[in-house]
Amino acid sequence: MAKDPRETRIEDLPGPKSQGELEEMKMPYEEYCRKAFGPGNEWAKPDALKGIRWLSCTGYIFTPHSAANLAELGADVIKIEIPRMGDAMRHTSPFNEAYLYPLHDTRPMTGTGLGFTNANNNERFLSMDYHIPEMVNIFYRLVKMSDGLTENYRPGTLDRWKMSYRFLQEMNPRFIYVWGGGFGYGPKVFGGSYDILGQAHAGLASLTGMHEYMGGHATKHSNWCIDWMSGTMISYGVLASILWRRKTGLGTMIEFSQVQTPTRISGYTFPLYNRFGIVRQRWGNWDTQLCAHGIILCGKSDFPDAQNPQDKHEARYVMVSAFNDPDFKELCDITGLKDLYGKYKAHKDRVEARPQVEIYAALEKWAIDKTRSQVVKILTDAGILAAPVMNDREVYECQHYRERGTIRWLDDPLYGDFLMQSGHSVGMMTKTPRRVNWIWRPVGADNVGIYRDLLGIPLSQIEEWYNKAYI
Repeated sequence: MAKDPRETRIEDLPGPKSQGELEEMKMPYEEYCRKAFGPGNEWAKPDALKGIRWLSCTGYIFTPHSAANLAELGADVIKIEIPRMGDAMRHTSPFNEAYLYPLHDTRPMTGTGLGFTNANNNERFLSMDYHIPEMVNIFYRLVKMSDGLTENYRPGTLDRWKMSYRFLQEMNPRFIYVWGGGFGYGPKVFGGSYDILGQAHAGLASLTGMHEYMGGHATKHSNWCIDWMSGTMISYGVLASILWRRKTGLGTMIEFSQVQTPTRISGYTFPLYNRFGIVRQRWGNWDTQLCAHGIILCGKSDFPDAQNPQDKHEARYVMVSAFNDPDFKELCDITGLKDLYGKYKAHKDRVEARPQVEIYAALEKWAIDKTRSQVVKILTDAGILAAPVMNDREVYECQHYRERGTIRWLDDPLYGDFLMQSGHSVGMMTKTPRRVNWIWRPVGADNVGIYRDLLGIPLSQIEEWYNKAYI
């Protein structure tokens, strides 16, 4: 029945629809955000990807991370690992320490290292040898009842095993297939890759570190930033493919090259070369587009008596930003460097290379008798943007991150208290937030739950496969 144009319903009017909504609109913005996001209450809200089942035939970080992103959003992710040994990344850990036991019940004295952390959250762990004919059929059964798969074997490996997209789409036309590799198809298709190779081969390392005349050299980022970003980019593609499938009913294949990821984050590098023929150089802790806008070294540590050398010797760096002309004048006034302002009043003058060298050297000379905290206080009291370069302990203890739930303790079902960031640290959603339920499980921990409960295979058969090391 057509709506009576003379009838006015409250649902059709702008503004709050209830007393509760009215009170929310009256809240200060900070209070509204705290209530809307409610860090720590994520488990009371629905999962965005509930109902999606995903297979993760992956190892190391960047492809596992892409599947873990889906699991943190509520997908049922089944990680398939080599029987007994599992993902090679389980066997990595800082200084070969901090292992969490056990890896597998046949390997009681080996555990999973902390290098495995964050890339496999919330997943279920299945072990399977793809080469055994019986297990190939089981793999196909999983494909038929799943939405997609991510793998990072050498290019063409699963194709030789008749497990690649062109075979699986025949079994399940709605199937989404991701291959994540080092180089992707092309002249170097068979080249293996690691994060450091990606940083080097795509030009990122050439932009990182101090220039040689400053005593520096090209530098690898100490974290596996290319792996983590590659995994995130794959997840974007998966989410888009799920939407595409809703519109068309068809799956798709995603091919992702790890070494091309650094080109995405190199900013204006390639347009600069195209326009002016300039090959971008390393510029350390300073910004080539803004000045002052960088990191300086102070003379004294905030923690001179600390036992931890990171606190004792490294808590001396400050980020300072005063690139607008009035801010730069204020910076020069409070530091007593008025002659610098006389020389470089305009930003276009001080952003050149030689002025930047002079300006930052003068700021570090001014800070040589001061601690990091003293410098931050002096600058912020004058209205200059400044912040300490904090280490992970300081981030953990920072009230800002505590209130937002960025860094938090997880009561893992197997391993107990575990400090982590992961999905909680990548932005909040009011209705369907990410969450971390567990960090990982031992190799094959969910074999019974998947082989028996999902696939209906009797325990006697599962035990036989287990004794033969098929699983």
